[in-house]
Amino acid sequence: MTTAMQVTRFSEAPEYQAPGHHAMRCLRVQGMEAGPSTAMWMAISTIAPGGSIAPSTSSLEKMYVILEGSVEMTSAGETVRLGLWDSCRIAPGADRALVNRTETPATILLAMENAPPTPP
Repeated sequence: MTTAMQVTRFSEAPEYQAPGHHAMRCLRVQGMEAGPSTAMWMAISTIAPGGSIAPSTSSLEKMYVILEGSVEMTSAGETVRLGLWDSCRIAPGADRALVNRTETPATILLAMENAPPTPP
């Protein structure tokens, strides 16, 4: 049965592990294993104090919104502190690293475009 609305209850959001992510809990709330999406997927991640995302580059655009706490985001040699409700776009092909240098957990919403299909 096809429906126009896909609901994912936070309590049922599938957890996933991402390479280079340390002291983080990542939950997929839309797209991929959380349900169908043609354009993007979204996740909510909780980053413990000292938690981080190792420097890496992706061909896909990423958008982050800070829902709680604060983190430092680094890209192209520039580091910025992001706090409550701040957002950040990482362009396709740009490097990025993230760290929680505070004493409290931070929570982030990530929206990322779907990877293009792999040719047969």
